[in-house]
Amino acid sequence: MSARHLASEGCPEFRRLARVSRRQLLQAGALGTLQFGLPTLLHAQAETPARRSNGFGSAKRCIFFFMWGGPSQLDTFDLKPDAPAEVRGEFQPAATNVPGTQFCEHFRHLAHHADKLAVLRSLTHDDPAHLSSGHLTLTGHLAPVVKSDADPPSGKDTPHMGSVLARLRQSNGQLPTAVTVPWLAYHPAAPGGKAPGQHGGWLGRRYDPFLVQGDPNQPDWSIPELNLPDGLSYARLDARQKLLYAIDRQRAEISDQPAITSMTHYQRQAFDLVASEKAREAFDLAQEPEKVREAYGRNIHGQCVLLARRLVERGVSLVSVNWHNDGHNFWDTHGNNFNRLKKDLIPPADRALATLLEDLSQRGLLEDTLVCWIGEFGRRPQITANNAGREHWPFCYSALLAGGGIRGGAVYGASDSQAAYPAADPLPPEDYVATVYHALGIDPHRTLADPFGRPLRFCQGKPILSLFG
Repeated sequence: MSARHLASEGCPEFRRLARVSRRQLLQAGALGTLQFGLPTLLHAQAETPARRSNGFGSAKRCIFFFMWGGPSQLDTFDLKPDAPAEVRGEFQPAATNVPGTQFCEHFRHLAHHADKLAVLRSLTHDDPAHLSSGHLTLTGHLAPVVKSDADPPSGKDTPHMGSVLARLRQSNGQLPTAVTVPWLAYHPAAPGGKAPGQHGGWLGRRYDPFLVQGDPNQPDWSIPELNLPDGLSYARLDARQKLLYAIDRQRAEISDQPAITSMTHYQRQAFDLVASEKAREAFDLAQEPEKVREAYGRNIHGQCVLLARRLVERGVSLVSVNWHNDGHNFWDTHGNNFNRLKKDLIPPADRALATLLEDLSQRGLLEDTLVCWIGEFGRRPQITANNAGREHWPFCYSALLAGGGIRGGAVYGASDSQAAYPAADPLPPEDYVATVYHALGIDPHRTLADPFGRPLRFCQGKPILSLFG
């Protein structure tokens, strides 16, 4: 059965959406201009002029929110109160602390932090399938098979952003370079299951982000990889590790080959992680004051975001916070869109992101920590009358950026009167990812060698330099 047939079975919009080309989308808004609100003051006195001018390397670390399922642009950050009733929906726009910028009324916490955010209202592509558009969002590169919910992860995938960082940045040996929480995004209605683009891809599995699973809000939550087997002490583990390292060195001297014979990369990584007191401390949410845990939200998403803050604060380069398995198809609101958003989706997302921005700012970390908030696509403007849902819509949707040199209080791009297509500055997700790489000091145009030595591009976009202060 073809991917198109499978997708059309689950979503009647798929067949019609697939006929619109990327070229048409980009041409629709080619004459637009950049629109900025009131920016926050920049703390750039100690920065070089080159860094101030283009933002390259302005971020040391990144927290990437992947809002799996596709949040509705019309019900979050691009409301259209003058649109017909069957488009505008039930929610009202509300003022933020940036004059002229409005969010959905239910983002009541985040509204007080709009001056830290750049709101991007013209994301656009033409792939209405969860899996292949998820790959695009997490890598900045088209999936091996586009417009498909039938193709699972494979070695042909482009590496996840965290995998590229793991390849280019040396780990400190105590914490991973990249971490994913609390699961690998999976959609039960998609024949392919897990979204591609969440692994090392053609770089190899050794560069997979470290996966932390489960609900950190549960009192008995723990990370199996950090737990020792019964009867094994940390002192005994350290002795074993030193012995194996010594055996490796001896074999290397005899064979004149690199010391990899007795311990694989994965064994070394496991040893380093389990034996690291710094790693155990970084993942220990019990060390946070209860007041802080409450502020982030005593739920799986809020505690994952708090964990992300602890990890980047201690040296992890990128933490990808995937929207969790909530048992209700995530942000994929084909039905009951407004109740789901109002009761289940927006409140924890609003509280966690607002608290993170305030927390990072108070700790002096926001300036060099890039915060990203994005889904794989948006929702169709016309509400489905029989179930109050919104269908898949990749042609125009919204995303957020903050910190890491990004100009706060900004709005980039614009949508038309129904948030159906970009009216200004069409923005492919490839460019969004390229902007992330640029902020982290990585040239998105460079290549990396696959296991066969072939130089391959890991990102197809170009950074949006005007977003930086």
